[in-house]
Amino acid sequence: MFRHIVVAALFALSSVAFAPFSSADEGDGRFAAADDYLRQRNGHALLVYHRGELIHEQYYNGHEADRSHLLASGTKSFWGPLAIAAQEDGLLKLDEKVAETLTEWKRDPRKSQITIRQLISLTSGIEGGRLGSPPPYEEAVKVATSKAEPGKVFDYGPVPFQCFGELLRRKLEPRNETVEEYLKLRILDPIGLKVAYWNQRRDKEGNLRIPSGAYLTAREWAKFGLFILNQGKWEGKQLIPADKLQECFQGSKAQPNYGLTFWLNNTRRKNGIPKDLIQAAGKGKQKLYIFPSLDLLIVQFAITTKRAYKEEKFLTLALDGFEEFRKQNR
Repeated sequence: MFRHIVVAALFALSSVAFAPFSSADEGDGRFAAADDYLRQRNGHALLVYHRGELIHEQYYNGHEADRSHLLASGTKSFWGPLAIAAQEDGLLKLDEKVAETLTEWKRDPRKSQITIRQLISLTSGIEGGRLGSPPPYEEAVKVATSKAEPGKVFDYGPVPFQCFGELLRRKLEPRNETVEEYLKLRILDPIGLKVAYWNQRRDKEGNLRIPSGAYLTAREWAKFGLFILNQGKWEGKQLIPADKLQECFQGSKAQPNYGLTFWLNNTRRKNGIPKDLIQAAGKGKQKLYIFPSLDLLIVQFAITTKRAYKEEKFLTLALDGFEEFRKQNR
């Protein structure tokens, strides 16, 4: 049922491309409560977009608009759409066996059965590994440990993503392209998204840290959120087919609230918070909150903790501010 709600809401969006930016030199006072909540919890940025227009922008605690910020696990959200793009380009199929490319897994009774979809939805049975310390691509493939049959359990961590990085690297090798070059070619460059830099702890081959390495300004990350909100379209050009992109927002039996690199409806509260909420999320509360049914994107940067920050409280305040905005702009 949840999957159908998400799909229906996404397809209800207008086909008109979202403008990348508008002017919001000063924050909209209707979001003052949400601003205060974040400011008091070491928040760094809050941007709100409605129908592609920037309606609120505030920075706190020494953070500024042109200062890049670690996305942490928010970086993961790039790779689901890129996997869809790679499938459209004939590089892979989501339901092909990973061992067709990572051939060293062929003799393992469990690893040999893992699909690419299971790998990046974190339901492959591979142990996620220690957060914040992803092994290099090839090493991840070697150390990956299967603890369950594919599709049976959800295990969040960096190792499966680094394995996907090695898989994609091998797929791209005949084209003489790197993973970074392909990400730029298919998504980042077409939407004009500039990564300030990637975490310097790459492997010896210079490969990106798939799970957690990107530093962006809030406005740059917003471009990616708007691209997702607009069903894979940018400035009138369909970069990823809208119907195919929906696969990123379908949960699994093992974890209904996680799709292909996006969290789905990741809040316990139902009243007042739309059920079609999609999230990219990183440690410290780096967030893209995407509400297809409201044509709404909220970008949040912070370095805070679960104890200090309550997502339901923040979303209630932000959505209350948005409702006031809508009432006054009808």
